[in-house]
Amino acid sequence: MERKVFVKLLGAGVLGMGLVPSAFAVDVFKRTNHKICEITWKKLCGKMASVYETDAFEYVKPTKRKPNVLIYGDSISIGYSSMVRKTLDGKATVIRLFKNGGSSRDFIPNMDKLQDTMFQPHLENGWDFKWDVIHFNVGLHDLKYLKGKNLNKKGKQVSSIIEYKTNLDKICKYLKTEFPKAKLIFATTTPVPENAKGRFVGDSIKFNQAAIAVLENHSDIVINDIYAFTKPNLKTWGKEPGNVHYSALGSDKQGAEVSGIIAKYL
Repeated sequence: MERKVFVKLLGAGVLGMGLVPSAFAVDVFKRTNHKICEITWKKLCGKMASVYETDAFEYVKPTKRKPNVLIYGDSISIGYSSMVRKTLDGKATVIRLFKNGGSSRDFIPNMDKLQDTMFQPHLENGWDFKWDVIHFNVGLHDLKYLKGKNLNKKGKQVSSIIEYKTNLDKICKYLKTEFPKAKLIFATTTPVPENAKGRFVGDSIKFNQAAIAVLENHSDIVINDIYAFTKPNLKTWGKEPGNVHYSALGSDKQGAEVSGIIAKYL
């Protein structure tokens, strides 16, 4: 039987059963097996939960009854992901990236790994939902200086401003191509405190200015200026002098802010 004839007969058969072809197609996909997904997720995350001492990497069960939100970012976002999940509980399923997101050059490989590991058809009986909101950030790992693998101001900066802008533009195009129905929210890079190891005060401002310049060409992407939100409270929320990370109070405040912005687009 020729393929065209088969397709016509299939369509007629489906309509004869009182179903539209799209509804029939959904039945073809295998249902998500959350036991398999949870095992796969735990392997993917590895020791992240113990390293960062957080429940942000715990497996959560996505449901079609609630919007699905992805938090992509560095260790700052790891710190506030738990609060975002708690605040949006009942309103959305919040999943954070399986690791520290790293620099802008790591973004697309990390996203591809997430999709290829957890979603159908790559994982049999894996996730089959679409992201509704993606809240993402890159920058803090781009502006740092390394000597070998160690933070060192005498070393080489991970990404120049030009490299960062190029990478961020690729990220925006990638997200809009791969997830056309997702609302995209970009978070600016948090401040670098005085005497930070391997990072210079003021570089967050330079990289945020570069990011905003890139996003002018992507006006559909929302900007969450978490830098401006955090800066006035840096001394109060900072973990310790010279540390780019935040106390539980600071992370919770940031999480509440992020949650409020995400909630507008659910």
